Amino acid sequence: MMDEKDMETTAPEQETAVPDDTQAPEAEGKKGSDKKRLKKAEAELAEAQKKLEAAEAALAEEKDKYLRMLAEYDNFRRRTAKEKETIYGDAAADTVKGLLPVVDTLERAAAGLTPEEAESPLGKGILMILKSATDALAKLGVEEVPADTFNPDYHNAVMHVEDESLPEGAIVAVFQKGYRKGDHIIRYAMVQVAN
Repeated sequence: MMDEKDMETTAPEQETAVPDDTQAPEAEGKKGSDKKRLKKAEAELAEAQKKLEAAEAALAEEKDKYLRMLAEYDNFRRRTAKEKETIYGDAAADTVKGLLPVVDTLERAAAGLTPEEAESPLGKGILMILKSATDALAKLGVEEVPADTFNPDYHNAVMHVEDESLPEGAIVAVFQKGYRKGDHIIRYAMVQVAN
């Protein structure tokens, strides 16, 4: 059982635990300041969220700019590499295009030689120069465009003839040979086409 001392020590504790009227206004003041602090914290949180959203939007915009710049650089790099690959072919084609009239003239001269003239030193010289020119073109990878069936990718039809004995699109005559280097056409062949 409890003795008197124990009761005395517990009694004051019970008195302090019961709120009196002097403490009530302080509690209301605390509640009001807590509400103010809560509103202030909510306002700060809302402002921080706005700043975060603005920062995320700016980051997304910068990331988009970066990706676009990276794609543009990649396209530039590919385009430059392609130009480097084709620049030699274009330069060689331009050079060969300037030499083709000389080859044409040599071919006409060789075609006009009679068998006796072909055996003369002048005829042999023309044939040797023509062979050297065609060998040089072959070393550069330049080849003659085939002239069997009309193909608008390789031939330029300058004349047309109706002949039922020939198949449609057959090349009847070649007025000027065509040349190509790989897939690049240096000069289209001028031809006469049947039907």
